[in-house]
Amino acid sequence: MRRALPILAALAVLLAAIAIADPFFLEPAGFLAFVRRAAPLVILAAGQYLVIVSGEFDLSVGSLITAVVVAAAGLTEGDPDRTWWVVAALFGLGILVGLVNGVVTTRLHVPSFITTLGMLLVLKGAVLYWSGGAPRGSLPENFRVFGRRGIEDLPVIEQLPYSVIVLVVVGIVAVLLLHRTTFGKQLFAAGGNPRAAALSGVDVPLVRTLAFVLSGISAVIAGILVGGFAGISQEAGAGYEFQAISAVVLGGAALGGGRGSMVAAMAGALALEALFTLLNLLGLPKPLRDAVQGLIIIGAVAYAAYRLRRAR
Repeated sequence: MRRALPILAALAVLLAAIAIADPFFLEPAGFLAFVRRAAPLVILAAGQYLVIVSGEFDLSVGSLITAVVVAAAGLTEGDPDRTWWVVAALFGLGILVGLVNGVVTTRLHVPSFITTLGMLLVLKGAVLYWSGGAPRGSLPENFRVFGRRGIEDLPVIEQLPYSVIVLVVVGIVAVLLLHRTTFGKQLFAAGGNPRAAALSGVDVPLVRTLAFVLSGISAVIAGILVGGFAGISQEAGAGYEFQAISAVVLGGAALGGGRGSMVAAMAGALALEALFTLLNLLGLPKPLRDAVQGLIIIGAVAYAAYRLRRAR
């Protein structure tokens, strides 16, 4: 938990700044609206962190989110009776993408940066071919409900968004998986010293492949929430892969793997969303937001490298 204290402090400062700029943020409805917007990124950061702590990267998640939204609209065509088998197929797609990323990276020894960059282009091209440049179909209400609806008529908060519930459940599972299971210990070992981990009996390729699969599943969940909240778009997941990596780095994770905290990674995603919200409230343009994101990555990685050198 100590690893999460710096980013939690930064998050508290950002939330206070938002509250000063927009007093509505202090009301339950305002804060829950912020958490609902942040939920896809936080869930995606949890999946990305599993990959990064194992010593790899996953750049394909943003394109996978777009594929989920566009494929869901095209396959359901607004028919609620098709929703559940389409959702099952989307999770199958996420698992398949994760398996391909993991097998190519660990068995064929292609760097994960190149593997997942290639997968990003494959998914982007497939979506473009599928849609012809303009997504067709529509998302049925029982698909969109997770991203835009909630439990109504609650005291004080009035509505509890389903996306917040999904976020809490995924967060608890992710924290327990990484910090309370043998698999989590193997992930840390694979990222910290893969040779020593292999000698101690850890199946490093399998562990890393499973991390890619879980990252793919997290991207599918994020895509369902994005589709529900924002609707159909050819660019639904654009930039999410870099935001997820930024969030993990901001949470203090070592990009070489082996160190970090799931709570800190998810808090990093909340802090990043809070920063973007604050910049929007101040009227600053998107190009500046992208520049800030790049500075965060450079600064956080440089600081992590500095700490690692001092520790050694």
